[in-house]
Amino acid sequence: MSGRIHLVTAGLLFMLVICLSLCSGCISTTVGNTWYENQSVRTTISHAGEPADLTVQVTVFKIGHIDQHIYTVLSTPVSLSRGDTLVTIPVDLPPGSYKLYVYVLGDNDRKTAVIRDITV
Repeated sequence: MSGRIHLVTAGLLFMLVICLSLCSGCISTTVGNTWYENQSVRTTISHAGEPADLTVQVTVFKIGHIDQHIYTVLSTPVSLSRGDTLVTIPVDLPPGSYKLYVYVLGDNDRKTAVIRDITV
């Protein structure tokens, strides 16, 4: 019985290593800091893959006392090369609290997404 448990454990470990190997490099684009400055939403996009033409989309939710609602949806094309790229999307946000859903899209697929809270 003990030998069978070691075999199962070894098999599971092998499958985990294979899965991690296949997925390494899958996330080559990440969203860094996101903030509001000079009537614009600004975010840094880090890209580790080959140069790519993608789209950054930001869905802005206005946060109320007990609710939230979509305020606006913004998007801009972006050409990424290796390293960090600062993306600026003009928008006038009145003072308040917001939840930003930041998506990086390309090839009919979502490359990455994050949710950020900001206060204006």
